[in-house]
This record gives sequence, C-alpha cells and structure tokens, in this order.
Amino acid sequence: MKLFLKIFFVLFCVFIQAQKKHYWLIDTETKVKKKVKDSASAVKFLDSLAQNNYFFTQLKEVKIKGDSTEIFFDKGKNYNETYVDLSDSIVQKLKVQKDFFTKNLDSTKKSINKKYIDDGYSFSRIKSKYKGKKNGFPVIELDINKNDKRTIDGFVVKGYERVPKRFIKNLEKEFKGKTYDDKNLIAVNKSFQSHPFVTLERQPQTLFTKDSTNIYLFLEKKKTNTFDGVIGFGNDKTNKFTLNGTMNVNFRNMFNGFEAISLYWQRNPDRGQTFDLQVDIPYLFKSNIGLNTKVNIYRQDSTFANVKFLPAFYYHLNNRNKVGLRGTLETSSIIDSLYTQGKDYNKRGIGIWYEMTEPTDIDLFLYKTKISAGYDFLTTTYTKDNIKATQNQFYFYGEHNYHISGNHFLNIKGEGRMMDSKMEFSTNELFRFGGWNSMRGFNENSLAADYFYYGGLEYRYLIGNQAFFDLFGQYGQLNNKSLNVKPKLYSVGLGFNFFIPIGLMSFQLSNGNEFGNPFKFNDIKIHWGILSRF
Repeated sequence: MKLFLKIFFVLFCVFIQAQKKHYWLIDTETKVKKKVKDSASAVKFLDSLAQNNYFFTQLKEVKIKGDSTEIFFDKGKNYNETYVDLSDSIVQKLKVQKDFFTKNLDSTKKSINKKYIDDGYSFSRIKSKYKGKKNGFPVIELDINKNDKRTIDGFVVKGYERVPKRFIKNLEKEFKGKTYDDKNLIAVNKSFQSHPFVTLERQPQTLFTKDSTNIYLFLEKKKTNTFDGVIGFGNDKTNKFTLNGTMNVNFRNMFNGFEAISLYWQRNPDRGQTFDLQVDIPYLFKSNIGLNTKVNIYRQDSTFANVKFLPAFYYHLNNRNKVGLRGTLETSSIIDSLYTQGKDYNKRGIGIWYEMTEPTDIDLFLYKTKISAGYDFLTTTYTKDNIKATQNQFYFYGEHNYHISGNHFLNIKGEGRMMDSKMEFSTNELFRFGGWNSMRGFNENSLAADYFYYGGLEYRYLIGNQAFFDLFGQYGQLNNKSLNVKPKLYSVGLGFNFFIPIGLMSFQLSNGNEFGNPFKFNDIKIHWGILSRF
C-alpha cells in the first residue's frame, strides 16, 4: 500500500505542474510504452498489475520532458504458482480448505468467481492481497467483492412485438425472479429454439440498472403457413395400379395470436376420402386456456360416410406441455344398403388428452420429441336397432429423434389405439390407419381395427443441413374382432429428403405385408411429397 501511495503522490505532483500533460507508462523489461490519459489512470494500471500476479511491481523512475511525463516501472515476476489464503466468507460459501497451494492462480480465481456468478452475483470481483512469502512463493489472500445479487426481473420484446401478451407472461412466470446466470439464460434461449411462430433474430441482451435486470428479446416472425402435398403410387385391393394423394394446408399466426387453421384432404387407392378442418386458438381472452375445434369427414366410396365433430379446450402447463378436455359428436350413415358389415350410429362422449412437444434445432426434423395421449368415454346409439352401448377409447403416440453421433440420428416412433365395448363393433366405426404417416408400405387408411399398435426405427444420415437419407423398419399388430383376425405386420423402406427453393421435398419407397406372406415387388409403394412454407 505504501508503494501505491508513493506512486500516487509523485504523479499528483506532476499533474499540478501543468494543465495538460501526456503520460507514458514504460516497462523497463520489455520497453513497451503505454499511453494513459492522466495520473489516476496510471495508478489504476499499476494497481491492476499487482492484482494480477505481478505482486512486486516497482516504480523505477519518473521523467518530465515538457508536457510529457514518462513513468518507468518494473512489474517483476508473474507468480501464477502461489500459496492461497481464502477469506472466511469464501471458505464458508464454497466449503473448501482455507489454505492451499495452487499451480495456477488465474484458474483458481476464475473458478471461485464463476461460482459467485452462477449464484447471481454477475459483477463479483476477486481481490488479491500479498501477505508475504513461503518456501520461495508468495502467499496471496483472496477475498470477494460480490456487489448486489442479480435476478431476472422481466423481458422486453423488440423487433416483432405483436406476440400474444400471454406468451410473454408465461415466459415471465417461468423465469422471473430466478437467478441471472448462464443456466437460466440458456433455458430462455432454448424456449425459442424451433418455436413454430417466432425466432430470435440475435442472442438476448441484458440491460442492468441499479434496481433491475431486464432481458431484451429480439424476435422475428417466422414464415409459418405451410403447404404439404404428397402423391402416392401403388396397387389397390384388386392389384390395379392407382394414383392417390394428400394435401394439407396450414394458415398460422396470420392474426398474430399464434392461431392455426388447417385444411386436410386425402384420397386413398381404395377410393376412400378424408377431409379435415381444424381451428386452434391457443390463448383465449389473453388467458392460458386454448380452443381446438376439428371437423372430420370420411367417406368410403359409395359404402358409408362418417362425420365427426371434436370441440376441445386445453390449458398450457408451459410452452411445451398442454392438457385438455374434449367432446366427441360422431355420426355414421350406411350409403349402400347391401353393405351388411356396417351400421348407422351416433356417438356422444367426453375425453381428456395430453400433448408434449420438444423442439429441435435441426430444420429437417419437425421436432425432437413429441408425445400425445388421450382417453374418451363414449355412448354409442345404433339407430336401426335403437341399442345403446358405452365405449372406452385409448390413444398414444410418441416420437423421438435420438442423436447417435456426428451426422447419424435414429428416429423412434410408435402409436397405438384401442376401443373397448361389450357390443360388437361395426366395420364403419373401426380405427383406420396405414400409409405415409403411420404404418408405411400399406395403402392410406387401408387397415381397420378395434385395437392396433406399431413401432418403428428409422436411421437417418444428415448431409449438412439440407438433406438426409433414411432407412426404416416397422413392426405392428392389429386386432379386428368382427373378422376374427390378429395379423402381425411389418414394413421396410428407404427415402431421401432434401431442401429445394420451394420447400422440403421427400421421396420414399416402402413395402409392407403380413408376416408369413411372400414379399412382392409389385406391392412397393412410392410416395413423393413437398412441404413448402410461405
């Protein structure tokens, strides 16, 4: 301390001799010259050397030449190997030994300081004090200047500011009051990874004031409207080559409420057609309650037609999880009077469901993980016989993209549905599955069952961030009580997905069959599709 007072006194005397001076700090060992603006800056620089392992910094000489002052100093040896004496507050905080020897003082100081920063003391600073020598090495006392603890106090949206207020409130609910540290900053950033409607234009920035810590989010609106078209080629039940297809159009966030309107149409080789209209409003009246309404129409050639209305309300547990309550109103009519396997019926019921989606940072994948499950209790009235029966329906779907290493990924997917009743099911009320998005290698909605499940593994090799190859295999089983069959099914195939200027293009070859049946090349299904965002 006497050394620094001496330095300050000399420089102060020089300072009062002239109003405008030039100050130069000159290292006597390296001859490096450093210009500073005033005497206070010179003292601060020399003090920083003593705080950073040059504990024996000495002032050698001061030369005054006109309006220029030259300060010669010798910083001495850099003592990174030292004995450390921790202050009582650090010992109590970290539960470590008070005295020890370190071969890297810089690393020790950074390690201690990081622990305080992780606890929210963003402006903490380790102070060093020379206390003498021991066995030829300095003894350094380390203490901490913590300053005030910092917590996340709020978010400020910049750029695309017309996001739902409830979305920001949910973000504040999750993070407000939490410690300002790297862990929570990464979690904030991760909340926007592959968000369906917004993206971060740049990394979040922080504004520190005396009383608050606010994180600035620079948001950008995504192009979220999509057109998804698929053309399929395969054989129908009579082995006749047919053309089928799917069209899916989604209008999303057009009114800046994260809402979605979806139109879906599909025609399968067996002359069945599906039409879906779905509307989703996630934040009703600026609350965490959302509305999802779906109308589904399925017509099997001139045999029968089903119309289903599914209104649902759900609650956002957080940005990735939601749980809901839904109703079911369904009507089925037999068009062909010769179709004896089917019955006219009406269904009414209520159910619960849950959905979780974890985003991915890979544009080629829709998500990293998705899980959905549901249960419905239904009352079915068979109108011709005026018979009522209760039904239980269960549903589960899960998918996860597992990163093996490098460009190698494994997609794991499974789905299952079950309906249970004391009455025998009519053919027109069975679950229908198979095709591009379920059991590949079979025609769209060609499989009917009161209970089914399937699971599959798909190996994916990424080519940069623009394309990937895939090889897949699936195994499944269905149960159809009315036909008294329980076939075990498999499907295999390969595909190629890649980005072109208009969107993500997919090409896939697949073949599916029942175990025990011979493999037929003419049963290979060809699908070509494109997903375009606008």
